[in-house]
Amino acid sequence: MDHLSSSQINLYLLCGLKYRYQYIDKLPKPFRSSALAFGSAFHSSLSWLHKQRMSGATVSLGTFHKIFDADWYSQKAEANVKFKEGEQEMALVALGKELLTLYFREPHAKVNGTEVPFTIPLADPTTGEALDIDFTGFIDLVEDDGVITEFKTSAQALSVSDIESRIQLTAYSYVYEFLNRKKPKGLKVVNFIKSKKPRMANLITTRGTKDYVGFFFLAQEVLKGIRAGVFYPHPGYWCKDCEYANICPLWQGKNGGNGTGQKQPVNGEAKK
Repeated sequence: MDHLSSSQINLYLLCGLKYRYQYIDKLPKPFRSSALAFGSAFHSSLSWLHKQRMSGATVSLGTFHKIFDADWYSQKAEANVKFKEGEQEMALVALGKELLTLYFREPHAKVNGTEVPFTIPLADPTTGEALDIDFTGFIDLVEDDGVITEFKTSAQALSVSDIESRIQLTAYSYVYEFLNRKKPKGLKVVNFIKSKKPRMANLITTRGTKDYVGFFFLAQEVLKGIRAGVFYPHPGYWCKDCEYANICPLWQGKNGGNGTGQKQPVNGEAKK
């Protein structure tokens, strides 16, 4: 293990066993949920738009929609997309275009960077203690005035309390302050709500030193758990869309098993 990311931390906290299947055992995924595929295509389209605007190019709404079509096709080409019961692909694509249209027509700030990569040390700002591996990732968007923006699609509207605890935003703020030696002007979540009447909302929050200390402690403990081989399963509503449900001992127990009669280990090496 040579680096740690917010995605890794979030996944380990959600379900240690899924973390192991994905990052340690690197097991192939038989499908990708429509929600993940939609989110990836959506983010990719937004990144393309921001790059065009940064270069000064004029972009039409029709072209923007075609980019989303191409990104969606790419998601389907790379993996078997699993749709929810009653979900229709054409309706999902139409929804994506409606949401992108809302964003396209909004007044937009000057952009300083999109999908900004970073590799930095992660340390406790009060003691200087640092992890012995790099912290890596990408920042969705950095506006020219120092506002960091994260894009989030969801079935229901997020609230300010929802984003106060988002690890991703704490990481973004920490990274920005480390690289620029000043705090970001603000942290903004652009929430795209996939409701019958699609809409978007902007939520603003901030982070400070206490948040960075807590984030470092959390990352440190997660790293200890990974290195100790502690990968506890955590069942919940998210299990129904898990790519590894067919080999998860807990999910098999609830659904009559996978017919193999074999149990999968929870810790250590998984059977290949």
